[in-house]
Amino acid sequence: MYAVKRNFTFFERLFIWRRMNFSEQKFILMISFVVGVLTAFAGLFLKWLIHQIQYLLTYRFDATGSNALYLVYPVIGIFLTGLFVRYVVKDDISHGVTKILFAIARKQSKIKAHNTWSSVIASAITIGFGGSVGAEAPIVLTGSAIGSNLGRLFRINSKTLMLLVGCGAAGAVAGIFKAPIAGLVFTLEVLMIDLTMGALLPLLISCVTAAGVTFAVSGTNTIFEFHLQNGFAVDKIPAYILLGIFCGLVSLYFTRTMNSLEDIFRKYSNPYVKLLIGGATLSILIYLFPSLYGEGYDLINLLLNGNSAKDWDTAMDSSLFYGHGNLLLLYLALVLIFKVFASTATNGGGGCGGIFAPSLFLGCISGFIFARLWNFYRCLGIYLPERNFAMIGMAGLMSGVMHAPLTGIFLIAELTGGYQLFMPLMIVSVCAYLTIISFEPHSIYSMRLAKRGQLLTHHKDRAILTLMSLDSVIEKYDEYLYPDMDLSELVKTISASRRDVFPVVDRQHRLVGIIYLDDVRPIMFRQELYHRFQIGQLMKEPVARLNIDDSMDVVLLTFDKTQAWTLPVVDTEGTFMGFIRKSHVLTLYRKTLADLSDD
Repeated sequence: MYAVKRNFTFFERLFIWRRMNFSEQKFILMISFVVGVLTAFAGLFLKWLIHQIQYLLTYRFDATGSNALYLVYPVIGIFLTGLFVRYVVKDDISHGVTKILFAIARKQSKIKAHNTWSSVIASAITIGFGGSVGAEAPIVLTGSAIGSNLGRLFRINSKTLMLLVGCGAAGAVAGIFKAPIAGLVFTLEVLMIDLTMGALLPLLISCVTAAGVTFAVSGTNTIFEFHLQNGFAVDKIPAYILLGIFCGLVSLYFTRTMNSLEDIFRKYSNPYVKLLIGGATLSILIYLFPSLYGEGYDLINLLLNGNSAKDWDTAMDSSLFYGHGNLLLLYLALVLIFKVFASTATNGGGGCGGIFAPSLFLGCISGFIFARLWNFYRCLGIYLPERNFAMIGMAGLMSGVMHAPLTGIFLIAELTGGYQLFMPLMIVSVCAYLTIISFEPHSIYSMRLAKRGQLLTHHKDRAILTLMSLDSVIEKYDEYLYPDMDLSELVKTISASRRDVFPVVDRQHRLVGIIYLDDVRPIMFRQELYHRFQIGQLMKEPVARLNIDDSMDVVLLTFDKTQAWTLPVVDTEGTFMGFIRKSHVLTLYRKTLADLSDD
């Protein structure tokens, strides 16, 4: 006998070499470093591309009046993005962070390969042409996709793959914001990946690597220049608490309005109708309020660094409000109100972008308006520095919208270098978070999944049920019984099977009843009855039916309510899909618990 020599592919040889030369732990650390590097370069490229497009389109604009091209550019951007998504990507790439949460909870952390580049191109076109959204969520999806696909390339198990998805997200935030601590905290708070000793080091490596690469390429200066105007003072604590509550209410307005507007866009299936509605809305808003063009970072820098009314009045450049300094607060208030309409119109119309930048943008405006009104009415006889409160407001909005107070605190401190205001950042972030959770238990990212029972949380029991797949416990059937069959045909089916429960279906395979072996055992050996009874007379109505789309929470709750040990599963039209046994569910639960607890 001669042994047959197998020709291994390049990736198979690479996998074998990896297993022979590196332990699993060391290899994960290496991969987390590579994820950090690749994610940082992806973020740098995206920012560069956005700035190049914006400069080419707007560098000749007149600052003393309105510009008609604001009515054209956003529509073109959304149209081009829509074409790119429909004919090149051919997949939905919106709601990047929500997609990551869904991939972690329901797809074993598997993210499609095109997400490593598609969101970069789509968001650059959208934002460069004026889409009123942020580049950060698309780059977070890109980073997570890089981690997921590198892990799958080297055949890493699903639990470690979840960690690499987190490394990609953490590296994306750390790189694009130059904020390594915020990147780590974002992954723990928003993506809800548990912090264990086994997960801490890879996440830190990705964060530090991504931030280090960005520092090396673009310098160590912070994203937003900020000069402290008076430090923390105890007498301003009431103002910080009220600002936190105000930011929480603005976050609530932003979250609920965006969800309501998205529901309107979902009613239309025709992409050109969506483009018409979204593009027209966005163009008109940007024409009236040019500050809504793109990410809005110019206005943030202006409010953080302005020294006089003359500086802040430039916020109204290129708008119909130009030259009317007395209308600055009205202008900013209208921008605050309409930002959510502009952001939703961008994505609803076919664009691609996230809500990181809109959250920072609204927070900065909220803090500035709050301080300006406080000073105008001379509340408590205390003066509030507008620049400081504009910076602190960004932490409040981010904490409220994302339900992530730690992310808000550390991100704004790292973005601006405002570490001397750490105490106010904490007060405002906590107050904003406590305000919004009184009305909304889930963040803007997670509420869609929470409604469907597909959200992974830090609650261990719920996390396990979320990670469990209904497909993994469903018992498929090839044997079907029909109501007009007689007892003899039932006996033949039972004798050829090892099962103790059988589905009875109609000719369209819709479930009509169940036959239990224990119920027919007394008569199945009596041949004189074989042609006297039909299955329709012997079958029973199931005590409950599970739907193929039910979450494992619903499955276990149904078992508990009915005290059943076996339940049928049907689709939305009643077609029989299989049976689920409680014993199989409990076995999978114990296995998933062991995998989740194993560090």
